[in-house]
Amino acid sequence: MELGLEAVLTVESGRRVRSVLRGHGGAERDRSPGADVRLHHRAGPCLGGWRKRGQSRQALGRSRGGFSTKIHLKTDWNGDPLGFCLTAGEAGDSPHFETLLDLGPEITPRAAVGDKGYDSKANRQAARARGICPAIPYRITTKEKPKFFAKALCRGRARIEQTMGKLKRFKRVALRCEKTDENYGSFVALALSFILIKSVHTA
Repeated sequence: MELGLEAVLTVESGRRVRSVLRGHGGAERDRSPGADVRLHHRAGPCLGGWRKRGQSRQALGRSRGGFSTKIHLKTDWNGDPLGFCLTAGEAGDSPHFETLLDLGPEITPRAAVGDKGYDSKANRQAARARGICPAIPYRITTKEKPKFFAKALCRGRARIEQTMGKLKRFKRVALRCEKTDENYGSFVALALSFILIKSVHTA
């Protein structure tokens, strides 16, 4: 009896035995005297632990502003939203220019206004191939700049910035409270719909 059994541990309130008799030797003796024998002495993987988790492919990345998500927004001349796409914070603007051209209703605008981040020969050729005049300012380092540039048309970028400012007033959009890009994109679309409805109502 001395080698085969241990003393019964203290009885909890309600007269319930906290533990059962434990045999001498084996894996159980490596555990602390007050531990419950129903629990394994080694931690096992939780249910679904074999799945690869993380923040990959969730439109999250590090930029100068920190860990964030970039919203590429497309609006009309009045600043009403037409479409958007999400990328990681460190992603550039230029590679997503053609994606923005294909978003929104099936109409062909007369001009595409953007900032210097979309300046590239490929983007200008893509716009002209669709019958759209690119109104994108040139970078300082760009060679062979044309003598004429529609500066008055390019000032329309301010309306896009104003719409983006309205979008950032929504807390869940500004703080990226959602983990997945699907959920975050849903809140961005909801916020843009509120902006669109308000602009139509006040017009």
